[in-house]
Amino acid sequence: MRENVLIVPIISLMIIEWLGFDVKPQLRDKFVTQDHKIWTPILANVAGFVGKEVWFDPVRRDRVYIVVRWQSREQWKAIPPSLLQETEAKFALAVGAENYQMIESQEYQVQQFTALN
Repeated sequence: MRENVLIVPIISLMIIEWLGFDVKPQLRDKFVTQDHKIWTPILANVAGFVGKEVWFDPVRRDRVYIVVRWQSREQWKAIPPSLLQETEAKFALAVGAENYQMIESQEYQVQQFTALN
């Protein structure tokens, strides 16, 4: 006999920042390495940062997607623009601004569910 299980949403919504880049294929590894060295430590020190992943398109070597998870939209949007500009300038210098271009920037909400017995 199966117990009745109630599935309920968790109230807080995690935010996903989705960034797509066109990167010169021969520089993809450099792009990812410099992203990890420059952007990741900065973001890791921001309140609300949950984690970050880098996704590759298996067909198009010139596509890199960065997926950043935030506890809330408010925390994500509270990052000082000056910090973002300074960090992007360091990254562009390290990789070469002519070697990549952001082609996509999206925001998603993740609603999680839990089962109650």
